[in-house]
Amino acid sequence: MVLWISGSFLAAAAAPWAVKRFPRHAGMILALWPGLLFVWFLSVLPRVGQSPVVTTHEWIPALGIRFSLYLDGLALLMSLLISGIGSLVILYAGRYLERHPDLGKLLALLLAFMASMLGLVLSGNLLLMFVFWELTSIVSYLLIGFHHEDEGARRSALQGLFVTFAGGLALMTGLILIGSVAGSYEWRTILDSADAIQASPHYPLALVLLVVGAMTKSAQFPFHFWLPNAMAAPTPVSAYLHSATMVKAGVFLLARTHPVLGGTALWTALLGTAGAVTLLLGIWLAMRSTGIKRVLAYSTIMALGTLTMLIGVGSDKAIIAAMAFLFAHSLYKGALFMIAGILDHQAGVKDLTRAGGLARRMPVSAAAAGLAALSLAGVLPLFGFVAKEKLFLSIFASGMAWLTPVVAIGAVLTVGVGALVGIQPWYGKPVATPRPAREPGPSLLAGPLILATGGILFGLFTPVVDQYLLTPAASAVTGHPVTPMLKLWHGLNLALATSIASLALGLLLYRWRTHFRHMTRFSDALAARGPEWLYDRMMALLVRVAGWQTRMLQSGYLRHYLLTTLLFVVACVWILLARSGQALHIAFDLTDIAIHEVMVMLVMSASAILAATSGSRLGAVAALGAVGFTVALVFVLFSAADPGITQVLVETLAVIMLVLVLFRLPRFLKLSSTRVRVQDATVAITLGATFTVLLLLAQDQRLYESISAWHIAESVPSGYGRNVVNVILVDFRALDTLGEIFVLALAAVGVLAMLGLKAEDKPQ
Repeated sequence: MVLWISGSFLAAAAAPWAVKRFPRHAGMILALWPGLLFVWFLSVLPRVGQSPVVTTHEWIPALGIRFSLYLDGLALLMSLLISGIGSLVILYAGRYLERHPDLGKLLALLLAFMASMLGLVLSGNLLLMFVFWELTSIVSYLLIGFHHEDEGARRSALQGLFVTFAGGLALMTGLILIGSVAGSYEWRTILDSADAIQASPHYPLALVLLVVGAMTKSAQFPFHFWLPNAMAAPTPVSAYLHSATMVKAGVFLLARTHPVLGGTALWTALLGTAGAVTLLLGIWLAMRSTGIKRVLAYSTIMALGTLTMLIGVGSDKAIIAAMAFLFAHSLYKGALFMIAGILDHQAGVKDLTRAGGLARRMPVSAAAAGLAALSLAGVLPLFGFVAKEKLFLSIFASGMAWLTPVVAIGAVLTVGVGALVGIQPWYGKPVATPRPAREPGPSLLAGPLILATGGILFGLFTPVVDQYLLTPAASAVTGHPVTPMLKLWHGLNLALATSIASLALGLLLYRWRTHFRHMTRFSDALAARGPEWLYDRMMALLVRVAGWQTRMLQSGYLRHYLLTTLLFVVACVWILLARSGQALHIAFDLTDIAIHEVMVMLVMSASAILAATSGSRLGAVAALGAVGFTVALVFVLFSAADPGITQVLVETLAVIMLVLVLFRLPRFLKLSSTRVRVQDATVAITLGATFTVLLLLAQDQRLYESISAWHIAESVPSGYGRNVVNVILVDFRALDTLGEIFVLALAAVGVLAMLGLKAEDKPQ
C-alpha cells in the first residue's frame, strides 16, 4: 500500500512531462494509474471482508510513531471511490482542458490530491492521518485557485484554506487528546481503549474538537459557505474534490472514530443536530439557485448533512444507510458535475434557466444526466432509491421522531433538485445557447455514462454490493459485524409510501419552481448576515488588528523592539513565579562578603550609572570599559583567572572598536529625552532585579547534583588537560565556544566594513 501512495505522488510529478510529450492523450495515459489502483483494491475485496490488511513501518522511533496503513471495509470503500472516480475524472480533465497551458499542472494536482486522500483513508496512525488531512487542504487550495488570475478564484481558494485549516487545528488538538488517553496513536490500540477514552474527563473536549474539524472539511453548518464558492475551480476539480472525495473526508473521520467516540448522548446530539440543520439548509439553497454548479454544490451539502446525521444516530441500520447513501451520492454527483462541465464546454451553458431542448442535439448527455438525476431523486430501480429507502427505514426505527419531518422535507426538495438538473436544460422549448450545442467525444462522455449506468447496475444487484462492499464498511464503522440488510424491494411499507409521496410533491415543487423562488426572497436578507458574512467581518477585523499591531510593534526603532522583548520576558518570569504555587526561598547571605568585594561592586555600579548618564561619547565608552574590567576582576577574585584574562582582552578590543566607530558616526546633540532615559532606566532596573531574584532562587533550588565534580574527574582522562576551565571551553562545551567565536568574528567583520567606508559611501 505504501507503493500505491508513493507511486501516485510520482505519477503527479510525471504529469507535466506527459502533457508535453503526449498533449492529446496525456489524460488517457495518466488515468491508467488510478485505474490500476482501482483494480488492485477490487482484488482484495474478499480478503478485507475477513480481516483488515495492516502494514507498519518505523517512522519516528524515538517518539513511538509508525507509518501504519490500515485497510478495512470502510477504507476499502473510500479507496475504490477515490481511485475509480479519480481515473474517470483525469480522463475527463485531459479532454476538458485540452490545449490549456496549465493542463499539466491540473493533472499533477489531481493525482497529488488522489494520493493524499488515499493516504488519509488508509492511515492506521492518527498523526499520519492528520498529515494527509492537511495535504488534502493544501492541494485543494491550489486546485480551487487554479484560475489564479481571477480574483474571485483566489478569494474562494483562500476561504476554503482558512476554514479547513482552522478546523485542522481543532482536529490536531482532539487527536492529541485521544492519543494521550489511549497511550498510543495507533488505530488498533485506540480501538481497544474505547471505554477508557469515553470515561476520560478529556472525552467531551476531544469529541467537540474532532467534530469541529470534520464539520469544516465536510461543509457542515455553519462552515458550509466555502463549498459553493469552491465552484470557482474547473469542473473536473468540482467533480472529484467537492462531490466524491475531499468533502467526504470529514464524514470518513466521523465514521472512522465512531467505534471509539460514538454511542454517547453528546455524540448523537452534536452530529444529529448539525447534520439535520445542514441537510435542510443545503437542499433549500439548492432549490433556490439557478447556476448548475451551485445547485449541485448545495445538494452536496445536503448529502453531507444526511451522512453526518446518520452517523450521529449510530444504529446498525443507520450506519448501513450511511454507507449506501455515500456510495450512491458519489456515483450520481460525480456524473452530474461532469454533465455540468459538458453543458459549459459544448454549449456555453452555466445557468439552468437559460437552457432548454438540448436533448435533441445532445441525446447521450441527456440520457446520462437523466439517469444520474433519477438516482439523485431516488427512483426505482436505481441505487439512489435503495439508499433513500434505507434512510427512511433507519430514521423511522431510530426513536428520534424529530428527524422524520427533516428527512421527509429533504426528500421532497431533493426530488425538485433532481428534476431541475435532469429536465430543465434538456427538454421543453429550445433556448439559444452561447455556443452551438453538440455532443462531446468519448473522453468527456465516458465518466458520466459509466457512473450513471453504475447507478442502475448496482441497484439491480444490490445484495452483491451490500455483501462484498457496504456491509464490511458498515462493520468497520460500528466496530462489530453487521448483517447484510440492503435489497431493492422491501415490499409495501411506510418508507415506500414516503418515497412515493416525496416524488409527487417534488415534481409539483419543480412545476411551481418560479413561485418557490419568489417565496424564498426573504432568505436573501438572512444570507446577507449569515456565516459567510461573519467570516468576511472576521477577516476584515484580522487585517485591521494586524495593521494596528504592525504600527505598534514595528516602529523601526531598535530601542522599542528591545523594550518590548525585555518587558515580555519579565512578565513571563513573574507570572510563572506567581503561578508556581510553591514557597520560594531566596538564599541571601551577606556574612561572607569581604570589604574589597564591596568596593568592586560599588565601582561596577558607579561605572554602569556613569555610562548611562554621561553626555560624552568618550566618557560613556570609558565607563563601559570600567564595567567590563571590574567583571574581569570579579573572575580573578573567585579564582577564575582564564575567564578573567579573556574578559580583559575582549573588553580592551571592544573599547577600542567602540571609540573608532563612535567617532565616525554623525554628531547628535541629544540622543534621547529625560523621560525616555527614565523609562529605559526603569526597564533596566526591573530586568536586573528579575534576574537577580532568579539567580538567588537558583542558589537555593538544586534539582540535580553539581556537574563540576564530573568535570574535574573527567578533565584529564576525557579532555587530556589539567586546566579544567580550558577543557570545559574547548572540549565539553566546544560547540558553545565555537558559536561565541563565530559571533565575535561576525561583529569584527561588520566593524571592519564600517571602518572601510569612504566619505562618499556614508549614509546621509
